[in-house]
Amino acid sequence: MLHTLAVKSIEPVTHNVYRLRFDKPEGFSFKPAQATLLRLDRDGWRDNKHPFTMTSLPDDPCLEFTIKSYPERHGLTEQIARLAPGDRVIIGNAWGAITDSGPGVFIAGGAGVTPFIAILRDRERRGALAGCRLIFSNPREEDIILRDEWEAMKGLDTVFTLTAEDNGKLPNRMIDAAFLEETLENFDDRFYVCGPPKMVEAISNILMEHGVPEDRITVEAA
Repeated sequence: MLHTLAVKSIEPVTHNVYRLRFDKPEGFSFKPAQATLLRLDRDGWRDNKHPFTMTSLPDDPCLEFTIKSYPERHGLTEQIARLAPGDRVIIGNAWGAITDSGPGVFIAGGAGVTPFIAILRDRERRGALAGCRLIFSNPREEDIILRDEWEAMKGLDTVFTLTAEDNGKLPNRMIDAAFLEETLENFDDRFYVCGPPKMVEAISNILMEHGVPEDRITVEAA
């Protein structure tokens, strides 16, 4: 089923990430971390659809998306940054590979953090963040999505690392085997991994090499 929505508000989250809110359409349901295919209700763009994760909670009155814009690609996300209240988009049903299967280690690269937003917000609301850790890699410090929110979540352990900036404040390292061995006490947790496909594949292989069974690794490429 398709729903046509008008932008209620749009605001920057970082220099290239935007928070869009819509009135939630009647009958639209989803679980934290699920996504939908979104397209612009505009000539020349209705066939250009892309999956985006809902970052609001299922019972929120508004439907929220947190979307990174890539203007250099001259595609849908470039247009997202130019939307204004009243502009219309079309979404379909909710779907997604990542669901909350219990507390664990959430490993994200860039916009790959978006499926974790609703999961961790939901856990915070329920007072169920004990045992959760977010390991979040970005090129530069300015790229860290919702850093203040993550650091304010009681019970959530946060680890940030940068791959293209050595600012003396945060680690300037990739999330590789050595980084995980130094960061984690053990590999007995459940793991959630989302980011660029090569990153997801590499980290999944590292986890399995350290004895983590596949049924304790939930992945989705962003």
